[in-house]
Amino acid sequence: MPQSLPAPLARARAYAIDVCTPAGPPVPLGGRSRRRWVRKLPFVVAALFTALLLPLSANVLTNEFGLGFGLALSLAVAQAVPLLVAVRRPLLAWAIAFAASVAAAVAVLSEPVNRDWPWPWPPPTVIGLLLLMLAVGMRERRPTLVAVWLATGVAGAVLRGVSPDRSSSGVWVTLFVVGGMLMLLAGALRERGDARRALAEQETISEAERARRTLLEERTRIARELHDVVAHHMSVITVQADSAPYRLAGLPEEAREEFGTIAATARESLTEMRRLLGVLRSEDASGAGGGAERAPQPGVARIPQLVEGTVRSGLPVELAMPDPLPEAVPQTVDLSAYRIVQEALANVVRHAPGAATRVSVSVDDAGTGLMVLVVNAAAADRDARPVETGGTGHGLVGMRERVRLVGGTLDTGPLPDGGFRVAARLPFTTAPDADAEDSVSP
Repeated sequence: MPQSLPAPLARARAYAIDVCTPAGPPVPLGGRSRRRWVRKLPFVVAALFTALLLPLSANVLTNEFGLGFGLALSLAVAQAVPLLVAVRRPLLAWAIAFAASVAAAVAVLSEPVNRDWPWPWPPPTVIGLLLLMLAVGMRERRPTLVAVWLATGVAGAVLRGVSPDRSSSGVWVTLFVVGGMLMLLAGALRERGDARRALAEQETISEAERARRTLLEERTRIARELHDVVAHHMSVITVQADSAPYRLAGLPEEAREEFGTIAATARESLTEMRRLLGVLRSEDASGAGGGAERAPQPGVARIPQLVEGTVRSGLPVELAMPDPLPEAVPQTVDLSAYRIVQEALANVVRHAPGAATRVSVSVDDAGTGLMVLVVNAAAADRDARPVETGGTGHGLVGMRERVRLVGGTLDTGPLPDGGFRVAARLPFTTAPDADAEDSVSP
C-alpha cells in the first residue's frame, strides 16, 4: 500500500485543492438579482471587453514586442476569450488568462528589449487581468482570493527580476495593488449580499414556521374545546345506559347486558379522550389555567355579553340576533359562532379602532344552519392607536379551522370603503371533512 504523505505535505495538498475548487455552482454573475438588466450586464461587459482586448493584445504582441502573428494571435485569444468564461466560472477563466499572460511574457524574453512598453504586463493584459480578478472576487472564497493575489504578485516580481533591463515602470506593482483592492472590495460586497440573502431566506422560513405553529396551536385549542363538548355527550350516554335498567321496567336480561356494555364502552371512550387531551394540553394547564379549561364553553347566548364588553372598550357595535334564540343548536356550532364573533371583534379593535361595526346572527332561510356576519367600516381615525393588542385566537386562521370543523363556509375580505367583512355559515349537520375543506374560502 502506498505510504501516506507527511502531515505538512498533506495539509498543503488539502489547502491547494480547496483553493483551486470553485465556490458553488456556475451561476452567472448577478444571476440571482431580481433586476433583468443586472443579470444581463456581466454578459454585455464580457463581450465588449473581449471584442476590444483581443485585437489590441494581438497588435501589441506583434508590433511592439516582436512576436510572430500566429503566436501573438493565439496568446491574445487565450488572454481575452476567458472573459466570456468568467461570467460563469471566474476562477477557471483567470487561470487560463493568467497562464497565457505568463506564457506571453516568457515568449517575449527571446525578443530584443523594447523599453517603450511596460514589462512584464502590457496594458491590454493588465486590463484583462484586473477584470478577471474583479470577477474572482465576486464569486470565490477568501483563501482563493489570497492565492490569486499572491500568484499575480509573485509572477510579476519573478518576471521583472529575470529581465531587469526592460521597462522599469512598476506595472506589475500596479496590477498587484489594484487587483488586490478590487478583489477585496468585490469580496466584501459578495459577503454582504450573501448575508442579506441568508437573512431573507431565514425570515421566509421563520414566517412559514410561525404560520404553521399558529395553525397547530389553533387546532390544539379547538381540540381541547371540542373535548368538553364531546365529553358532555359521552357522560350523558353513560348515565342513561347505567340508569336504563332502573328506569325501564321489564327489560330482558339481554337488554340489561347491552346497556351495561354501552355504558362501559362510553366510559372507556371518555377515559381515552381524557388521555389524549392530556397530550394536547400545555404543561401549565393543570395550574393557573386549569380552571379556564374546566369552565363551561360559551355559545350564541353569550354573544350579547361579548358585544357589551366590546362597546365598553370604545368600539360602536350594533347587534342583531333572533329572539328567542334558535333551539337545538349543536354545541360545536354554538361554540364556533361565538368564537368567530369574538375573533372578528378583536380584529376590529386591533386594526380599525373606533370603526362602526355590525354583528348579525341568524338562522338561514332553510333552517339548516346558522349565519354569522360581522362587518366593520373603516377606522374612524386612521392614526389612532389600537385600544387592544391581545387576542383570543389567531385571526382568520382560527375562523377557517372552526368553519372547517363543522363543514361550513367562510367568506372574508376588505370592503370598497376600507372596512372588512366576515361572513360564515355553520350548518347544523356536519358535512364530510373533504367537502368542508373545499368549501372554505381562503
